[in-house]
Amino acid sequence: MSLPNPEQSPQAIEHSPNSLYDEIVALLGDRVIAHEEHLNADGFVIRPDTVRDVLQDLKTEAGFDHLSCITAQEYPDRYETIYHLKSYADPTRELSIVVPTPTGKPKSQSAEPVFRTAEWHEREAYDLVGISYDDHPDLRRILLPETWHGHPLSQNYDQDRPQIVPLEEHANPLDEDHRGSGAESDTMFLNIGPHHPSTHGVLHVKTVLDGEVVVDVEPDIGYIHRCEEQMCQQGTYRHQIMPYPDRWDWSGAGLLNEWAYARTAETLADIDVPEYAKIIRTMSAELSRMLSHYLAVGTYALDVIGEFTAAFMYAIKDRERVQSLLEDLTGQRLMFNYFRLGGVAWDLPEPRAEFLEAVREFVATVPERIDEYQDLLINNEVFQLRTIDTGVLDPEAAKSYGCTGPVVRGSGVDYDLRRDDPYGYYEELDWEVVTQDGCDNFARLLVRLYELAESAKIIDQCADLLEEWPAADRTVQANVPRTLKPGPDVEIYNAVEAAKGELGIYIRADGTDTPARFKIRGPSFSNLSALPEMAEGEFVADLVATIGSLDTIMGEVDR
Repeated sequence: MSLPNPEQSPQAIEHSPNSLYDEIVALLGDRVIAHEEHLNADGFVIRPDTVRDVLQDLKTEAGFDHLSCITAQEYPDRYETIYHLKSYADPTRELSIVVPTPTGKPKSQSAEPVFRTAEWHEREAYDLVGISYDDHPDLRRILLPETWHGHPLSQNYDQDRPQIVPLEEHANPLDEDHRGSGAESDTMFLNIGPHHPSTHGVLHVKTVLDGEVVVDVEPDIGYIHRCEEQMCQQGTYRHQIMPYPDRWDWSGAGLLNEWAYARTAETLADIDVPEYAKIIRTMSAELSRMLSHYLAVGTYALDVIGEFTAAFMYAIKDRERVQSLLEDLTGQRLMFNYFRLGGVAWDLPEPRAEFLEAVREFVATVPERIDEYQDLLINNEVFQLRTIDTGVLDPEAAKSYGCTGPVVRGSGVDYDLRRDDPYGYYEELDWEVVTQDGCDNFARLLVRLYELAESAKIIDQCADLLEEWPAADRTVQANVPRTLKPGPDVEIYNAVEAAKGELGIYIRADGTDTPARFKIRGPSFSNLSALPEMAEGEFVADLVATIGSLDTIMGEVDR
């Protein structure tokens, strides 16, 4: 599509009539200058100078209060920003706001005054693609150093140009430099990380302290950016992309990440997954979620109490049991590569009765073990003092930052894609979404701990179904063509409920067997952007507890 004519009426453009389309056109009027049909959601093209008003009306008047992702890309004749909007109350109600800008001057309004999460997403779009955003509060690079020349995802980027990255001295951003004047500053600049156990990965937290009180904090990311999106754009849909998602989250949640890609690509290529394979996917994904949550609970005990506690050792022991089950199923303990487009790689290991019995034996121990974690952590007075009423994130702030997963459910927001946008076999099973109203570090831990019990319930039901499934109907993979070539200019954004929250994938096809654009929406990216909201005004020790409560994995932040 070329840049749309501002005089063109959206009603004159062919579209599939539906109530949402009519509602949006009535609300936005002539601010909509064209219409696009994406596979998952209607796309409404608007002018760059109307972004803020359009998003504000969609948020307040139409209930689209979740800006889940922002995708930026360049075409031969234009740049484009896509705002993927959903509703926390109903994520199946979604649309895309498409903002084209000319190649000579790629600039549009910033969405940050409407959605705080846009601050980081638009910085990434500027950093990698080169689109500028008017009135953005802090438009500078986010993954690459400020001295970097060019934008790596722009079409004219010179990959061979030498880059010089000087080491600059850190300065206190809240106070003048009084060295040599005899005056003393009341604040202190403190670097936490990037190589520090409390940052849970290669995360640099620039912190300004007034005594022990945090007055300013800025997460500095990009230390392990590995060009995952570009590598996926170079891989074929059928075989070469699937190994990558495991590497976005090395806490053990790789199968959930594989499902995010599988769900998006299967919708793109119109592939139906057999019912039997859906059950295997659901069981293995919940085992993968337990791997992640056990690590989160165990390491959080280290963050808060500060030594190798019994809770940490218990969690690692339980996690080893899950890893052994997944090793039997997938052949791997961490980088699984088990999902395939159309199903899974293979059936349950033989003897299957023995494997299913081992699964049942494990999940039967989960409730008792959670009682032990309750005694070690939840009922621990020191742990309570460190986590209750610290790292507070109220529900509206959590939504504005685009938080999902245990972070948003710990703020009382009842949002879970497994139930609200069903996929796999979740809709057929008996389980509950866990929420807590505390909005603090304590509440986020409770969500993860109690989700372990819900995962165990799901796994137990799946084991029963798999055992009773007729042998003749145990189809593990649909008949998928060897080479997949979705039609040109087909676009889709889809997501699953991963361990850290909503993991989404945007794909634009161009008629070849590789994507023209592959965008990863890592939940930790949006969750981590809310850290200043949670930490400023609290003690530095609380900052450490708050970072741990986010359960951030830098592989899906930096990608």
